[in-house]
Amino acid sequence: MHGKDIIYRDLKPENMLINSDGYLKLTDFGFAKHCPTKTYTLCGTPQYIAPEIIMNKGHGKPVDWWALGILIYEMIHGIDPFDAADAMEIYAKILAGKIRFSRTFPSDAKSLVKHLVTADLSKR
Repeated sequence: MHGKDIIYRDLKPENMLINSDGYLKLTDFGFAKHCPTKTYTLCGTPQYIAPEIIMNKGHGKPVDWWALGILIYEMIHGIDPFDAADAMEIYAKILAGKIRFSRTFPSDAKSLVKHLVTADLSKR
């Protein structure tokens, strides 16, 4: 998708299916958009939204990499790193950028998540 300048903007477990051959399929392309540069639409699931979307700075493909980092964290830890009762609390935690890792979180996965879930787009 990124090779065709399409950003997905809604990566989360609910939008992924595994077929009978074990291949992953994405569903719900309602937020997907052809975007060769930047877009400014606030959309997505709060727990997976990248900081540049919240701050309305314009966003592109890196928002999908952020969401992948959140997804990996959630698959290993069982809960997303910015869990809170309402969207505004979630956004505040995302903007603060503090992720807590348990001692049992695999070090390679921790490194990957830290590189994906970073506000610095040049490092994502």
